[in-house]
Amino acid sequence: MSKGIKALLTLADGTVFEGLNFGAEGETTGEVVFNTSMTGYQEILTDPSYRGQIVAMTYSQIGNYGINDEDIESCAPNVEGFIAKEFFDFPSNWRSQKDLDRYLKDNNKTGIHGIDTRALTRHLRDHGVQMGIISSSDLNPESLLDKVRSHPGISAFDLVKEVTTKKTYKWTQGLWKLKSQGQEAGNPSPVTRHPSHSVVVYDFGIKMNILRHLYNAGFDVTVVPAQTPAEQALDMAPDGIVLSNGPGDPETVVYGIEAAKKLMGKKPVLGICLGHQILGLAMGGRTYKLKFGHHGGNHPVMDLTTGKVEITSQNHNYCVDIESLKGQAELTHKNLYDGTEEGMRHKDLPIISFQHHPEAGPGPNDSGYIFKRFKEMLEDHA
Repeated sequence: MSKGIKALLTLADGTVFEGLNFGAEGETTGEVVFNTSMTGYQEILTDPSYRGQIVAMTYSQIGNYGINDEDIESCAPNVEGFIAKEFFDFPSNWRSQKDLDRYLKDNNKTGIHGIDTRALTRHLRDHGVQMGIISSSDLNPESLLDKVRSHPGISAFDLVKEVTTKKTYKWTQGLWKLKSQGQEAGNPSPVTRHPSHSVVVYDFGIKMNILRHLYNAGFDVTVVPAQTPAEQALDMAPDGIVLSNGPGDPETVVYGIEAAKKLMGKKPVLGICLGHQILGLAMGGRTYKLKFGHHGGNHPVMDLTTGKVEITSQNHNYCVDIESLKGQAELTHKNLYDGTEEGMRHKDLPIISFQHHPEAGPGPNDSGYIFKRFKEMLEDHA
């Protein structure tokens, strides 16, 4: 296990954990959440939905397979900070290109390890997610507590504007596939493509694996900035619209809600995670914040349309209150851990949306059929 200088994690309720610094030295503040995935820390670090948050991994050994250039969900880490029980700076994996410590240093991201992440997780489950601060430069708990309590919380910020693309672009890459005959490791898998449908994807903080899945499903994919007016998206004459995942409180994404209102009924729409929440608000419903959110790759969800149970990848703090939609949409998926809403379908319009992540990255692939279901919906409404 790597050594490091002393660091503290201080939560807004005054709880303090003492550990060691890894990654960049210094100080960082964010909403502290825990992720239950056993692998995939690189995808988690680069998931734009984690902007504004400090992520604690419940799996004990982090860093043991290093970092590579392929397993990313955006171009750089988006977490505000990173927490591990045991951090390893001597990775053992044939795909590793650098160790996690160097990767975090290169991207100015601060981490802490050597703390009891099980105790931290239990604390967050009992008391709820809250703001926290990691520091290796200020080791005074009272000073850190003052700093973290002065933070207004991530709901005070529109984090989507920080992670969305700055310009429109075409996506032309399929799902990754490891080494096979005639291929180098990490090259995109060959896809027989006869794209018959085009989609405009609103980037609220999109993961690359959503785009890869859409490409593999045969779509012609155009990605637009989050603030793109609905009229501009419709001028592109797409067959469908995708509203992506992203960070923060959905109520702060006012421009996304307004665009969704104008797009509903004009084109078939697929919403994923934040996109699902934005659709709920656009329909006149409400969202509510979960006590400690769903973050990980082991959440059982029932597809109420088939009765099948799938293990899903999740990363959200908010849910859509289906009852608040007053009969406009019906519940299609339910979380079997706590009964919360995981998917809905509009009763009159071609709109489906999901709270969990069908693209995984990391996590199981049980929900990948959702992209096919979206394509079938487009064909039914062509």
